[in-house]
Amino acid sequence: MSEQTPRAGRRWYRSDWFVIPCMLLMLLAARSSLADHYHVPSGSMEYTIMTGDRVLIDKTAYGINIPFTHVEIVARGVPARGDVSVFDSPADGTRLIKRIVAVAGDTVSLRNGLLSVNGERLTADAAATRRVVEIFGEHRAELNLDSGGGPGVDSLIIPRGKVLALGDHRGNSLDSRYFGLVDVEQVYGRALGIYYRRGAGLTWRRL
Repeated sequence: MSEQTPRAGRRWYRSDWFVIPCMLLMLLAARSSLADHYHVPSGSMEYTIMTGDRVLIDKTAYGINIPFTHVEIVARGVPARGDVSVFDSPADGTRLIKRIVAVAGDTVSLRNGLLSVNGERLTADAAATRRVVEIFGEHRAELNLDSGGGPGVDSLIIPRGKVLALGDHRGNSLDSRYFGLVDVEQVYGRALGIYYRRGAGLTWRRL
């Protein structure tokens, strides 16, 4: 008795020509809406994040979008003070990773690279590490002030729908002091932690 040949119509969905593109599409959709990674190209976030670090990004932190769009389908919150977040530069669309240092309603000043928010200085005692540290609730920012503090900010009130984003390397960061405040809707991911550091390999340092 001869074997029966399966109909092509019943097995097309098992073909590599179908399965592989579907898997790639699902992976791209997940990266677009759920999670992604970011390769840090510069030292603008030193000493918190170093050049060459690879950072895991939670794209659901502030809401869930339709894949490949900025159309939000589930709202989850807004960027909080101290978050290390990813957004596109309002100036030229370059993808950036910076710290959200002030949110709507805050009054912020920056002098010699050191922040005061709502009249309170954020600098902590970091004599043990000999580094300047700012405290944002549960977040700690290890600043690099080797290049000075960069441009200052004088009693700026953050309007509704905006955030102030700065680099922790205050004298060497292209941030809101140059391109202005960032729209909350344009902040599409929060950095969870560093999973790879050049010279150390795989690691985990929560941000």
